[in-house]
Amino acid sequence: MNEPLAERIRPKSLDDYISQQHLVGKNGILTKLIQQGIIPSLILWGPPGIGKTTLANIIATTSKRPFYTLSAINAGVKDVRDIIDKAKQSRGLFTSKNPILFIDEIHRFSKSQQDSLLAAVEKGWVTLIGATTENPSFEVIPALLSRCQVYILNSFDKEDLIELLERAMKEDAFLASKKISLIETEALIQVSGGDARKLLNIFELLVSSENEIEINNKLVLEKVQKNTARYDKTGEQHYDIISAFIKSIRGSDPNAAVYWLARMIEAGEDVKFIARRMLILASEDIGNANPTALILANNTFQAVNVIGNPESRIILSQCAIYLANSPKSNASYLAIKNSQELVRKTGDLSVPLHLRNAPTKLMKDLDYGKEYKYAHDFEGNFVAQEFLPDEISGTKLYDPGENQRENQFKELLKNRWKNKYNY
Repeated sequence: MNEPLAERIRPKSLDDYISQQHLVGKNGILTKLIQQGIIPSLILWGPPGIGKTTLANIIATTSKRPFYTLSAINAGVKDVRDIIDKAKQSRGLFTSKNPILFIDEIHRFSKSQQDSLLAAVEKGWVTLIGATTENPSFEVIPALLSRCQVYILNSFDKEDLIELLERAMKEDAFLASKKISLIETEALIQVSGGDARKLLNIFELLVSSENEIEINNKLVLEKVQKNTARYDKTGEQHYDIISAFIKSIRGSDPNAAVYWLARMIEAGEDVKFIARRMLILASEDIGNANPTALILANNTFQAVNVIGNPESRIILSQCAIYLANSPKSNASYLAIKNSQELVRKTGDLSVPLHLRNAPTKLMKDLDYGKEYKYAHDFEGNFVAQEFLPDEISGTKLYDPGENQRENQFKELLKNRWKNKYNY
């Protein structure tokens, strides 16, 4: 039996599809489009093992359209054009509906490869469905992105993954012939990282040589520990390694950071992917403890786009070591996180009158902008006044981190705002 478990139990219809109710539930947007027979070109964006390929197959099957597929990892411009030619022919011979061209990992396509898709999408020769784990705003050229709808697939939660395991034990003939007891699932879910394909691969590994087995956390950790090489070879540790890389930098260990960087470079990882992760970290984990880190990370991202391999490894190494050695603060990250939670909790509070814009006489008559104090008219370019809605006045959302630069921020805020924000 060579076919992996994930393939054997791949859903064939929307009724069998787990999760993503906002897209494929009874009132989901994709459900309605399929029912209407209208399938636009679209990009499915979400983490690995969440069902993007499966959903593309279901859309094609349900809408009764020819289905062509390419992987961006090994396809070139010629492959794209050959598939488009086949799709054009099939439309004329077999159906009046646009064939679907599915491109897995479309973020790995170069600009020229993406350009080769434009005419086919624009003229309706194919309906494009692209799958990506990366933000399409960064990875898909604007001309192509403007012709596609972007739909976000959410990570599976614990209940989804357990349901998937139970379905596998019930519906797969090979598993159904065994006596499997799910005693504990925490380790299974943890090592899979929410990736359904990885979860099923690990599960099949555990039960393949046993006719009767009890799945518990100890067994999972022992077995997976012995077989990590298997997952390395198939690329399934991709997100584990980038996680180790980021956590090493966050933990201020440049030695570990360059080790995990080397692991990714040797595996042929996209240098832009690595640079983008460091750019995010420079703001999230270093922030105003060292604002130069964000500048360096941004320059690194720009540089690797220009330089490419193999020299870009040197630039990435320099940046990773600098970020690892930088003082750390997640105060800015926590500030926006706290602010968003407050907005969700309090709703759309009114802007205080003195802060409102007053471009018309009527607005001025309504006291828009009245009593606003222009900071530059006061000593030190500062004057105490209220900038938050009355309902949340005095709420502290930014709490400076414990580092040299933000300690200076804290003293400045204390001197300016006295006890208002309790710094």
